[in-house]
Amino acid sequence: MRLYSRSAILGFALAVATAMAAPAWAAGKIKVTWIGHATFEVVSPGGTTLLLDPFILKNPKAPAAFKDLARYKPDGILVSHSHFDHTADALAIATATGAKVVGASDHVRGFKLPKGQGLRGNPGGKVKVGDVVIHYVPAMHSSSPGGRPVGFVLEFTDGRTLYHTGDTGIFGDMSLIQELHKPNIILLQAGGGPFNQDPKAAALAIKKYFDPDVVVPMHYGTFGILAGEDEVRQVLGGDKRVKMMKPGESAEF
Repeated sequence: MRLYSRSAILGFALAVATAMAAPAWAAGKIKVTWIGHATFEVVSPGGTTLLLDPFILKNPKAPAAFKDLARYKPDGILVSHSHFDHTADALAIATATGAKVVGASDHVRGFKLPKGQGLRGNPGGKVKVGDVVIHYVPAMHSSSPGGRPVGFVLEFTDGRTLYHTGDTGIFGDMSLIQELHKPNIILLQAGGGPFNQDPKAAALAIKKYFDPDVVVPMHYGTFGILAGEDEVRQVLGGDKRVKMMKPGESAEF
């Protein structure tokens, strides 16, 4: 029978305890928290925290517990376009934390951040924050003032990718986003109304252009002109890949 020293046993116990206490991302998970509307916090498997389209303080769907801006310590803040419901709290959080701000070239220039804090780009380009490569992809929407709208594909070190569509409508070059990036997780605009694609168009985009593992609908139910949760669930919920989330809810993939 093999005998182990007391130090070896203690070392093994410490390793087990450390593994059990480790955050989810340490086990290779991508953690996604929906704060409401198009605002998400994403933590990479390596622990890089990204805040996407931060509309928080005046977001009627953001839970009260999430409305203290001091709770956010992102490594990067991604802004898909200049509309208030995607950028309202970006500058305040960036100023308080020094987080990198990633977005379309003209839009980020307008924030007038200290040199090196703004990571400007255009579709086809990419930047890196922590261990995440962020690809700029096209979006069909508007962005005034502040240049063109974009979407983002986050590329993680394990090879998986997450696509935040921004406020895009369905368009043919989504096929190229699939071919180039093969997104595993899609955060999909499905709000409808006069300014955005409706749930049926969102469902067609997934069916026609993408082959993801998970689809999280977003940008609905926040304002009266948008589709409500029941409509989104009725149209998209039949797809087993669709995960309907509640504001404040986190999921690990």
